Amino acid sequence: MQNKVADLIVILGTGGTIAGKAAQANDNVGYKAGEIGVDALVAGVPGLSAFRLEARQLAQLDSKDMDFPTWRRLALAVEAQLAREEVRGVLITHGTDTLEETAYFLHRVLAPGKPVVLTAAMRPATALQLDGPQNMLDAAHLLNDPAACGVMVCVAGQVYGADQVQKAHSYRVDAFRGRDGTVLAQVEEGRVRWLSRALAAPQAIGSALLPAEGEAWPRVEIVLNHAHADGRLVRLLAHEGVEGLVVAGTGNGTLSTALEQALLDAQAAGIQVLRSTRCDGGPVAENGRGLPAAGGLSPVKARVELLLRLLGEPAQS
Repeated sequence: MQNKVADLIVILGTGGTIAGKAAQANDNVGYKAGEIGVDALVAGVPGLSAFRLEARQLAQLDSKDMDFPTWRRLALAVEAQLAREEVRGVLITHGTDTLEETAYFLHRVLAPGKPVVLTAAMRPATALQLDGPQNMLDAAHLLNDPAACGVMVCVAGQVYGADQVQKAHSYRVDAFRGRDGTVLAQVEEGRVRWLSRALAAPQAIGSALLPAEGEAWPRVEIVLNHAHADGRLVRLLAHEGVEGLVVAGTGNGTLSTALEQALLDAQAAGIQVLRSTRCDGGPVAENGRGLPAAGGLSPVKARVELLLRLLGEPAQS
């Protein structure tokens, strides 16, 4: 029997602004996200007819409301689609607000060899000037490129790795950037121009690690260093039973004396801690004072990392 040609792109819709609808075409902020189904989105991009596609609606939510059950369903759906011999890759339409967290989650859980591309839009599907259709078309071209692999984000003609991408502007259509300016590629009139090599994918954690439907996930929260940070919030969270804490420090993950001591106390009590930075770029180095550094991960991605570490720990008897 001949092997099937891997030329099928599966599109998984999750909602977001790209599927949003406003009452007026000139309203780019007063819209409701996730109103338009993925089939209608695909039909609205004539250039996609050149690709062999399947479209499936996985969720219809505003990504500010992204949750663990949806993450679980998405990871399982992506894994199942990539296992099909005829599938070239998976395109995920997503909201912009938590796109970077979902991308990093899939990157760490699945670490796929085939390409998985997330795309989004800053303007709703009813806007006068749309960015969503072009982003979807660019993402399809990226998925079709022979060099594409792993989890990437494609928006405004730019391609970012899941470990580096972050939303950096609240309103512009080119709202995303790579941490420290890292860009993997640019999509120009249907052609992918690679600027740098993607980082090697990590070892997949695997979807079997994820809690079963309805089971609880670890509680991991983010706290911030700022003027007069006294550590009180850390103590309150510890009292409430938090299992992990990410601190967004200043500069190289620096912390006020009081906040640092509260975090050291929490760590001594069994709460896992990761130290990141509230700066937009640059890694956090180990400082020898006992709170592990998150390296180049932003605070929200450090939270995903810590969440997965806690899921990978054996249950305490």
